[in-house]
Amino acid sequence: MHKNVYTPENAAMLLIDHQVGTMSWTHSHDINLVKANAVKLAKIAVGADIPVLLTVSMEDHAQGPLIPELQQILPEAYPKRIKRPGIVNAMHHDGFNAAVKALGRKKLIVAGITTEICVLFPVLQMLDEGYEVQVAADASASYTKYGDDLALRRMERAGAVIMTHDQLISELAVDWSTPLGQRLSGILAYH
Repeated sequence: MHKNVYTPENAAMLLIDHQVGTMSWTHSHDINLVKANAVKLAKIAVGADIPVLLTVSMEDHAQGPLIPELQQILPEAYPKRIKRPGIVNAMHHDGFNAAVKALGRKKLIVAGITTEICVLFPVLQMLDEGYEVQVAADASASYTKYGDDLALRRMERAGAVIMTHDQLISELAVDWSTPLGQRLSGILAYH
């Protein structure tokens, strides 16, 4: 097995600001597809027993609450979500940064809204702090396609791996015939 592979034992998932209001402001991708892919990421975490950390920014303002599907799929993570008062880079928020450290995982799976703000800056800091990061581009979106593309390129140049949720499923499953593989295969886009 490749030594850098992400496994249920060494990875954690961070879902940043998949909030109803914020998502409605993005135009880079079909927001229904982005939402479906974010929901699939949550299902992957549950199916592979990967710890998940949720965070929201100003949820009592126009940004609104997290999409309700995340609350349904992640009933333990939801009440523990880190509520940021307006700090752009989630890693600058002491509570979020401490919660990421407390997960005890060096391999992080990140997705969020928007890619160009709420994902970009924490990912750059995570890389600086020594984490390995995979960004699920298909569960993230920005105000413009241009802004999204530039943010992904900048993260990739800094050392992040840009991927889709299907690539993550396949990396974690390893073998479709195993119990884990069978749980994850049901989440693949092709089904």
